[in-house]
Amino acid sequence: MERLNKFLANSCVCSRRKADEHILAGDVKVNGVMGSELGVKINPEKDVVEFDGKIVKPMSEFVYYVLNKPKHIVSTAQAQNGEKTVLDFVPKSPRVYPVGRLDKDTVGLIILTNDGELTKELTHPSFEHQKEYLVECRILNPKSWRERDIVSSVKQKLTSGLKIDGKVMKVDRVKTAEIQNSKFIILTLVLHTGYNRQVRKMCAKIGLEVKRLTRIGISKLHLDELQLKPGEFKKISKEDVF
Repeated sequence: MERLNKFLANSCVCSRRKADEHILAGDVKVNGVMGSELGVKINPEKDVVEFDGKIVKPMSEFVYYVLNKPKHIVSTAQAQNGEKTVLDFVPKSPRVYPVGRLDKDTVGLIILTNDGELTKELTHPSFEHQKEYLVECRILNPKSWRERDIVSSVKQKLTSGLKIDGKVMKVDRVKTAEIQNSKFIILTLVLHTGYNRQVRKMCAKIGLEVKRLTRIGISKLHLDELQLKPGEFKKISKEDVF
């Protein structure tokens, strides 16, 4: 037996939280009966589940891809205004979905899968799976910094936490920090949270303009080891991720 919300998530219909909302709204039927209670359990091999009038089939095979997302590509499942999405770079069947998001201007690693459990584990900060970013920034007002103190000051501010959009955002670690020509700084940041445009907002808060942002690592995966060019993907296993 399996919880209905977990079944819907594993079938790539939606997240567990969204599944609960749809169940309460009466959008889900089990054996022709509309459900409106949480915690319902089903037998995926025997029970017929319908969502929005369509039968939901249990996922028979999980697949996992890692893509080096190029610039100007959106990381959503549905395109708008004819834009290309990350789904255009991987096989069409079985249907997969991006794990989390990278904004259009950010490049680098993104995982696509039909495994709802893996998606939950990678995107929920409580699991503390780390992502690594290479951040190339322009120092907006270099004269206001003493050059020998820039690196230590940047590290202290990013790891201590900054209040942005009503949240305290911080990175787990500043792995490397290098000044170039007194006007630029290149950072390698490690963090397990994934607030909307978090790295860009944190850098802007302390006077750094992000010129290029690359996600170079997700948990055990690293761009250098994968050797993927922009737009290239590789089929991987779940064990490659964790």
